Amino acid sequence: MHISDGVLPISVALGTGAASLALAAWSVRRTQHQDLPKLAVVASSFFVASLVHVPLGPTSVHLLIPGLVGILLGRASFLAIFLGLVLQSLLFQFGGLTALGANALMMGIPALICGWLYQHFQGRERKRRMLVGGVAGGLGTVLAALLLALLLASGGEDFFGVARLALLAHVPVVAIEALVSAFTVGFLCKVKPELLHLAGAGPERTP
Repeated sequence: MHISDGVLPISVALGTGAASLALAAWSVRRTQHQDLPKLAVVASSFFVASLVHVPLGPTSVHLLIPGLVGILLGRASFLAIFLGLVLQSLLFQFGGLTALGANALMMGIPALICGWLYQHFQGRERKRRMLVGGVAGGLGTVLAALLLALLLASGGEDFFGVARLALLAHVPVVAIEALVSAFTVGFLCKVKPELLHLAGAGPERTP
């Protein structure tokens, strides 16, 4: 789902770059020092998960996990995604430096939205948290795919077909990420609830 250099108009690349830098700075200020180890682990998971690409015509699909990143990091999620994308661009030429801002917004904004939704609707029961986590995980990919289509459409009519294909290609990814997020939340509720900003320091007892 990475947008490559040269796809977006210069004005869009500059605008998204400025917006992503502002959001990254905001995310840095909202990140507490005790969350840095967790941020490093989640950022590395995002980095690895989105490295595995499956080619599909002029585009490709891969795991994104913006919803799960948002669930685990909240406001720090944008910073984690931004750092992961910078490393992918520099080390593996996935995406590009001129498209870095667009890619960061495309995955970072859904992460922030899904993190907020999870924290406000998680409830107290493990089953509800898994359900909300699954919905947030799937929603993160839906929002990212919609933003991708919108950004590609800004490149002109030549990219309209690619934008539609990108949306269709990520339908199975939505289901996979919803399941991954739900089971991850359920597992963490049992063994490490504080990673989800949940009350209590010990393992949760399943009702």
